[in-house]
Amino acid sequence: MSKKVNIGGRIIGGGMPIAIQSMTNTKTEDTAATVEQIHRLEAAGCEIVRVTVPTEEAARALEEIKPQIHIPLVADIHFDYRLAISAMDHGADKVRINPGNIGSEEGVRALVERAGRDQIPLRVGVNSGSLEKKYIEKYGGVTPEGLVESALAQAERIEALGYSDLVISIKSSHVPLSIRAHELLGARCDYPLHVGITEAGTLKKGTIRSAVGIGAILSRGLGDTIRVSLTGDPVEEVLAARQILSSLELKEEGIRVISCPTCGRTQINLIPLAEAVEALAEKYPKNLTVAVMGCVVNGPGEAREADLGIAGGKAEGLLFKKGEILRKLPEDQLLAALEEEIIKW
Repeated sequence: MSKKVNIGGRIIGGGMPIAIQSMTNTKTEDTAATVEQIHRLEAAGCEIVRVTVPTEEAARALEEIKPQIHIPLVADIHFDYRLAISAMDHGADKVRINPGNIGSEEGVRALVERAGRDQIPLRVGVNSGSLEKKYIEKYGGVTPEGLVESALAQAERIEALGYSDLVISIKSSHVPLSIRAHELLGARCDYPLHVGITEAGTLKKGTIRSAVGIGAILSRGLGDTIRVSLTGDPVEEVLAARQILSSLELKEEGIRVISCPTCGRTQINLIPLAEAVEALAEKYPKNLTVAVMGCVVNGPGEAREADLGIAGGKAEGLLFKKGEILRKLPEDQLLAALEEEIIKW
């Protein structure tokens, strides 16, 4: 089991629930736009948010952003240790660094000393795209072994300076490589792990790639926080992360909708009905399973484990509860009747 780390009051590791992270894509210096996006992320279920800090102005903006949000704020830093120190001075709850590109030994020492003053965790991040040349040469390319060796070497560099409030992440866009790297890393350290498939892609393909990679890693008992990295609105990252955790029964949050894939037996307009039920489910933070099935074959029988459900007929359908039929209704009344039962639940 990984050890616990406190990120602005949010404890990760040590068997605590896996936290969902995302990252804003606004200019951090534009505090109004950044706060507005973070509020949308919070509403979607984001539990830790990261912002980029490429300038001193961005670092100072954290002081204005933090009082307006309700989740821990992480600063993403590259190349300049002074920005990491400034971000901590202006309220960052955690700082993401790559010690290999953050500056001189003196700079890293100054950064670690500042973090230790307020027990601000550092996330040591190593990506396949920034793996040091010596590990590429040693292992003949970017490999799981090289990523793990690099991450542990960077963590040990900070440990040698007397600080161990660390989170480690090793990321690649290559799913099998990522899975193997996390297996190796989990066997060699007890630091909390931040898991993600980097540069996963656009909404459709990126979500699939992330679900396969992150899901496989989590199913091995590894991972304490996750981020689904998508090219698009970061709110979609949070929604995808919730579905990954829900599918693995690692987070019970909201209504779980199951639906059949349709076939030639379907005589009801099932696809828009299923989409409408999914939209309806977002309104109610209840822990239950709702089934939307295309016919009586796949209705109360196959979906018996569902708490509530619809089974389609010819322009009509059955409303059922725990496998028992409640009543038959015309197609255009099914959604409203289902909502009534959800409200009663």
